[in-house]
Amino acid sequence: MAKWGEGDPRWIVEQRADATNVNNWHWTERDVTSWSQDILNELLLRVRVEGEDGICEITDVSKIEGEASINNRKGKLIFFYEWTINASWTGTSKNGLKYKGNVEVLNLSDENDMDDLDISISACKDQPPTPLTALMKKEGEKEVKLALAGYVSHLKKEFSQGMILPTSDDVKKQQQTQIKGKLNQTQVGTTTSTNALSSGVKIPTVQFSLKDTFLTSPDELYRIFLNQEMVQAFTHLAAVVEGDRGGKFRLLEGNVHGEFVELIPDQMIQMKWRFSAWPAGHHSIVTLNFIDRGGETELTMTAAGVPSNEEDRMKEGWQRYYFDAVKQTFGYGVRI
Repeated sequence: MAKWGEGDPRWIVEQRADATNVNNWHWTERDVTSWSQDILNELLLRVRVEGEDGICEITDVSKIEGEASINNRKGKLIFFYEWTINASWTGTSKNGLKYKGNVEVLNLSDENDMDDLDISISACKDQPPTPLTALMKKEGEKEVKLALAGYVSHLKKEFSQGMILPTSDDVKKQQQTQIKGKLNQTQVGTTTSTNALSSGVKIPTVQFSLKDTFLTSPDELYRIFLNQEMVQAFTHLAAVVEGDRGGKFRLLEGNVHGEFVELIPDQMIQMKWRFSAWPAGHHSIVTLNFIDRGGETELTMTAAGVPSNEEDRMKEGWQRYYFDAVKQTFGYGVRI
């Protein structure tokens, strides 16, 4: 038996509370089948395309069969997933006629690239010919692939945390960095720098803004972001929303969470906002400004202190899972 300090350090039990399977080195497996089914269903139901002939959207996901797991072998993560999916799409022409069809995904797996996916899109046999079928086959297939790629990204970025555990040396280094960050924090006054230092890591950050128009009043739109039932409606997932100053929120299976910092009724919401995968303690400061445009509301979202490598992801997420989802759920993007 090797003595302490001798032999392969990966097999030596380090200073951990459980004193077994150090850093999950030997073999650790996590079943993510149920989680995967929920995420796939939620992402596919967001698929919606619009063209000159009308609108097509996935309205039902009838089958998600398969399995998924994450395995850690000798410090390397192995992702396994294999799915067969059946869904239904509905097309609405410009004159209001409805058409129905099917979507079938046969080989979503870790062995196939997204470009190699076998996706079959067709109209139901009893449906008359419609150009909406061509729209769904061309643009709808792209959106389906984006949704499935989003699932894989979620799986790898969000759900793999904790599969490789830190060694005692890693913990010591992290503690030393955090102590140094707290000492430096007293010398820095800006919000972005404080957030970065409090996490123990110096993070390059950026600021960006998004703007969109909603066909509703500022007070109605303002209420949607603070009401738990309404947030659950447009995210299609359970959420925790304490809609008061200092209240906490947790959305999208816990992948997004934060705190409401300042509220001006019907005018402004400011919050600390973060992805769970960001370094501990680091938040972006997100400000929503609601401007009355006479029957419409112009919403400007400004995010400061965003990790520079997360800018595109956060922009896409806010546009798709907040702005577009609110319009689709409550009808604030369609003139009647």
